[in-house]
Amino acid sequence: MPNMIRATSVSTGLAMGAVHVVTTGVDTVPLFTVSKGMLQAEIDRLQEAVGLAMDELDRRHKLVASQAGSQEAEIFNVQKLVLQDPGALREVESKIRDERVNAESAVKTLIDRLHASLSGVGEAGARGFAADVSEPWKRVLDALLNRDRESVHSTQEKVIVAAAELTPRVVAFLSRELVLAVVAEVGGRFSHGAVLARAMGIPCVVGIPNLLSRLEQGMTIIVDGDAGRLMLRPEDDDKTEFNKRLELHDERTARLTGLAIGVSETRDGEPLHVQANIEGLRDLDTFDIRTIDGVGLFRTEFLYMERDQFPSEDEQYRIYRQVLERMGDKPVTMRTLDIGADKTLPYFKTPPEPNPALGWRGLRISLGWRDLLRVQLRALLRASTAGNLRVLLPMVTSLEEIREVHKEFDALRRELVGQGHEVAVDVPVGAMIEVPSSFLTLRHIVQEVDFISVGTNDLVQYLLAVDRDNPWVSKLFESYHPAVLVALKYIARIAKETNTPCSVCGDMAGDPATAVMLMGFGFDSISAAAHFAPEIKHAVRSVMMKDARILAKDLADQATVAHVQKALEEFAAQYDLTGDALRV
Repeated sequence: MPNMIRATSVSTGLAMGAVHVVTTGVDTVPLFTVSKGMLQAEIDRLQEAVGLAMDELDRRHKLVASQAGSQEAEIFNVQKLVLQDPGALREVESKIRDERVNAESAVKTLIDRLHASLSGVGEAGARGFAADVSEPWKRVLDALLNRDRESVHSTQEKVIVAAAELTPRVVAFLSRELVLAVVAEVGGRFSHGAVLARAMGIPCVVGIPNLLSRLEQGMTIIVDGDAGRLMLRPEDDDKTEFNKRLELHDERTARLTGLAIGVSETRDGEPLHVQANIEGLRDLDTFDIRTIDGVGLFRTEFLYMERDQFPSEDEQYRIYRQVLERMGDKPVTMRTLDIGADKTLPYFKTPPEPNPALGWRGLRISLGWRDLLRVQLRALLRASTAGNLRVLLPMVTSLEEIREVHKEFDALRRELVGQGHEVAVDVPVGAMIEVPSSFLTLRHIVQEVDFISVGTNDLVQYLLAVDRDNPWVSKLFESYHPAVLVALKYIARIAKETNTPCSVCGDMAGDPATAVMLMGFGFDSISAAAHFAPEIKHAVRSVMMKDARILAKDLADQATVAHVQKALEEFAAQYDLTGDALRV
C-alpha cells in the first residue's frame, strides 16, 4: 500500500486519530504541510504570535527602564521596529501561502536567512546586528510553539503526537489522557523517550525518515505499535479493519486484567512480586492498583521536570504521602532524584559535558548538591509513616557513596524527630545496580543496603559501551546480549547467598518470557510499566518454577543474541505466556 510506512516499534499498541506535530525546542522546529483550507488560520496564528511578542517586548522595556534607565531599555523599542517591518512579515506570510508550510517553519527560515546574510560579514558589529535583528523573531517563534501547546490543551482532543526525535519531553508534551500514540523520525528503542512511552502505555513507532514533511496537521493516521507500521490517510475499509483489531486487543487486555488481581505464583506455588514503575501520583489513576504488588520504582525526577523551579520540601512531602496512602501496606520504592544526560531541568543548568552518559548524573548530582538531597530525604522521611516506604539510590558506583547517604539519612532523621516530626522506625534504603563497578563489588554493597534493584537499561548501556540515546549506535543496544544475562545471573546469585531482596526494575522486565527467566535466575520481584502486570502475572501462573529455572539456565548458556531471542519466543509460545488463547 502506498500509504503504509514501515517503522520500528518501541512501544506496542494500536491507535487511530488526528496527528499533531510538536517540537520541544527552537533547534528542532517542525516542518509540515498545511492543508489549503487551513492556510488563513496559519496566517492568523502567525499574526497572533507577533502580537504576543510585541506585548512581551513592551513588558521588557518597562521593566528595564524602571531598573536600569530608559537608554538601556531602548533596545526593546528597536526590536519592536524589526517586527513592524512589513517586508519581513510579507516574506513569512508568502512562504506559508506559497509552500503551504507551518508558521513555525516559515519564521525559522526567516531567522536563518537573517543570520546567513549578516553573520558572514567580518565586522563584529555586523554579526551583533544579525543577532539583534533575529532576536525579536525568535520571540515570535517561542510564542508560536507555546501557543501551539496551549491550544491542544484547551481543546482536550486526543491526538497522535509526531516529532522529529523521540525524547522524554515529546512523550510528556501533553497529559497522558490526550495522547493516543507517538511517532518520530528518529529514536532508539531503549532511549529514555522510548522507555517513558512504554511506561505510560503509549503506542509508539520511530525510524521514519522525512516523516514530518509527509504529514499535515490534523491528518488522520493509524499507528500499529504491534507490527511497527504507520498508515497515512486510511480509507474506510482500513478504519473498519483497525476497529476490529482494536476490539480484540481491548477484549484480551480486559480478560488478563480481570485475572491479575492477587499474588502471582507459579503452578507449584513459588511467588514473583510484580510491581509497577510510575512517574507521579496521577499514574495511579491509569490502572487498577489491585493488579500490582507495589510500586517498584517511583521516578521522582518527574516531579522536578514538570515544574519551572525546584519543588519545595512541603510539595514533595504532600505528593509522597498521597502515593503511600493510596498504596496502603504495599511497598513503594521511591528513587532519589535521577537527572543528567537527556533528563534535564530547565531551571538547573549543569555544565556542558562531552559524554553526558558518563558524566554528572544520578547520585553524583545529589551528593554534589547536598541541599537537593537533604530536601528530598526530609520530605521522604516525613512521609514515611503514611505507608510502606523504601528509598532507592540511583547510579551507585561505590561503597563510599552509600555511606555518605546513610550519614545524611541518619542526621536528618535525628533532626526531624527533634523538630517534632513523626518518622517511621525503619525505612529500608537500597542501591540500584546499573554500572559495572556496582555489581563487581556487590558482595560489599549488599552489606550496607537493605535491598538491591537492577536498572537494566543503564546496565546494558555500560556493559556494552552503547549510548542508548545515540542513533548511530542504538542498534547495538541489546538487552539479551550474553554478557548481560551473565551479569544478571551473578547479581541474583549474590543476592540469594546474602539473603538480600533483589528486583529488576529495568525495561526488559516488562516482557512476560523475560520475567519468567528473571524468576528462574533467582530475582524475587520485578517492576515494569503497570499495563504489563496482567500479562506478566498470567505468564508466572502458566509455568512451574522448574520450567523457569530450566529456561534461565538455557539462556545463560547461549552465545548470541539471536539464540537468546529465539529461545524466549519458543518458550513464550509453548506456554502461551502472552495470553493469546484468552481471545474469543
